[in-house]
Amino acid sequence: MDAKKVLIVEDEKSISDIIQFNLKKEGFEVETAYDGEDGLAKALNGKPDLILLDVMLPGLDGFEICKKVREVSAVPILMLTAKEEEVDKVLGLELGADDYITKPFGMRELVARIKANIRRIDLNDSDKEEPANVHEFGNLSIDMNRYEIRKNGQPLALTLREFELLQYLAEKENKVFSREQLLSDVWGYDYFGDIRTVDVTVRRLREKLEDDSSDPKYIMTKRGIGYYFRRP
Repeated sequence: MDAKKVLIVEDEKSISDIIQFNLKKEGFEVETAYDGEDGLAKALNGKPDLILLDVMLPGLDGFEICKKVREVSAVPILMLTAKEEEVDKVLGLELGADDYITKPFGMRELVARIKANIRRIDLNDSDKEEPANVHEFGNLSIDMNRYEIRKNGQPLALTLREFELLQYLAEKENKVFSREQLLSDVWGYDYFGDIRTVDVTVRRLREKLEDDSSDPKYIMTKRGIGYYFRRP
C-alpha cells in the first residue's frame, strides 16, 4: 500500500522538523510549507491525504487556508493552535477543520490523531465500493454506504466528520446521545477532544441540512442531555 502523504504547514521550522522526523519514522510521506501562500498551493495541488495546519502563519493564516481548501476538498485537516483559547478551536471547526491539537503537544498524541483521521478516509473509500444503501428522511436522501447525501435531489457537500455524525444519529433515530458519547463514538476518542467540538459540528450540519437552522427539523436538542435525529 502506498505511503500516506501528510502536508505540514508550520512556520516554526524546529517544530516542523521534529514532526516530519516522527511521521517519516511511522512510514508517512511528508511535505512541508512554512508560510500561508505556499501551504495553500501545496494543499490544493499536492494531493495530501491529511493537512497539519498551524493557525498563526506568515501571509495567509490557517483559518483562511482551511476555508479555501474546504471549498474544493474534503481532505482531513488537523489544526495546530498555539493557545488554549476556545475561539481558535471553534473558528477552525466552523470553517471545516476535522480536528485540532493545542501546543505544546505530545508526539504520540499527534501521531495517533493523524492515523485516526487518515484511517477514517480509508474506511470511507472502501465503503464506497459497496452497493447503495439509501435511507429517505423527509426531503433528505442518505446513502449510508457511499457517504452521499441529497436534499430535494441536490447533493450536499459535507465533510466526512459531518457525514459520520449525521449517519450515526440517523441510524439510531429518536435516541438521545450525550455530547461525551458522540465525541467518543463518532470522533473515536473520549479524552483528547472537547465537547464544544460536537456543538460546532451540529451547528454546521444544521446550516447545511435545515431550511431554517434556528428551527431544526432533523437534528434536535434534548436540553441538558444532548442530541438526537428525528424523522420529520
